[in-house]
Amino acid sequence: MISCEKAVGICDKAQYKEASVWDILKLKFHIFICKACSNHSQKNNTLTSLCEKAKLVALSEEDKTKMKESIADEN
Repeated sequence: MISCEKAVGICDKAQYKEASVWDILKLKFHIFICKACSNHSQKNNTLTSLCEKAKLVALSEEDKTKMKESIADEN
């Protein structure tokens, strides 16, 4: 069985569709046994669905650079 720390890492990867099938199977087995990680996984899934519903958009790299330059100019 995997550790809780490993389970959290896989859970986070799964949230962004970066976890392998094997990792997801290990996570599901761990969640079946561990109540704390089961709760974490449920909260993580809720957060993901809320973010998708909110249609959050990250700044582009160009916008980030402009913002950093603007802040640097003010100092």
